[in-house]
Amino acid sequence: MSIRDLLRGLPVFARPLPLFAPGDAPDHPDDLFVSWLGEAVAAGVMEPHAMTLSTVDADGLPDTRVLLLKDLDDRGWQFATDADSAKGRQVAGQPGAALGFYWREQARQVRVRGSVTPLDRQASAGDFLARPVGSRVASLASRQSEVLAGPADLEHALAAAEEAVRDDPQVLCASHTVYAVTPVTVEFWQGHAERRHVRLRYRRVGDAWIKELLWP
Repeated sequence: MSIRDLLRGLPVFARPLPLFAPGDAPDHPDDLFVSWLGEAVAAGVMEPHAMTLSTVDADGLPDTRVLLLKDLDDRGWQFATDADSAKGRQVAGQPGAALGFYWREQARQVRVRGSVTPLDRQASAGDFLARPVGSRVASLASRQSEVLAGPADLEHALAAAEEAVRDDPQVLCASHTVYAVTPVTVEFWQGHAERRHVRLRYRRVGDAWIKELLWP
């Protein structure tokens, strides 16, 4: 069997799916996202706060990875990373990004496009200290995205970071940064077994949001 035949034979959306009535959607996309997120949690979606972050490097090539949504408020859709990481450098050079959520169990997607700005040091410090100890240790030890010569180098760095945290539980990672995406569009996508997908896009115009139905 060819890969093509294997892929063509896989079932798609062969399960009961939620309905989406875009006419009942609220005026602000954040409100709909919070509602959908709550429904995803209630439905048992695994890690519903996981999202793809897509950025562009200095050569104009897109890059993407999965990370966690940290918060959503009037500052934007927030994620955290090391400012010296590949994604940190990319958003510093090209401050535009896209976020993507996919809740497989419900055949739902949320797509966000907008500009990225770092939040203040207080927000970044608070996020860092709220992390589990193991996560803080790993962040302090990591030279994210650099080439690792061997496992021993990682173990040595982790041991040094563990000692630093033991000596000072309030120690911070200076490059740990919380970023906020200020969206210009947010799209909500509800899948359908017969490809009658429902797509609702919120588009920012000044300080207001315009709701638009899109063809599937």
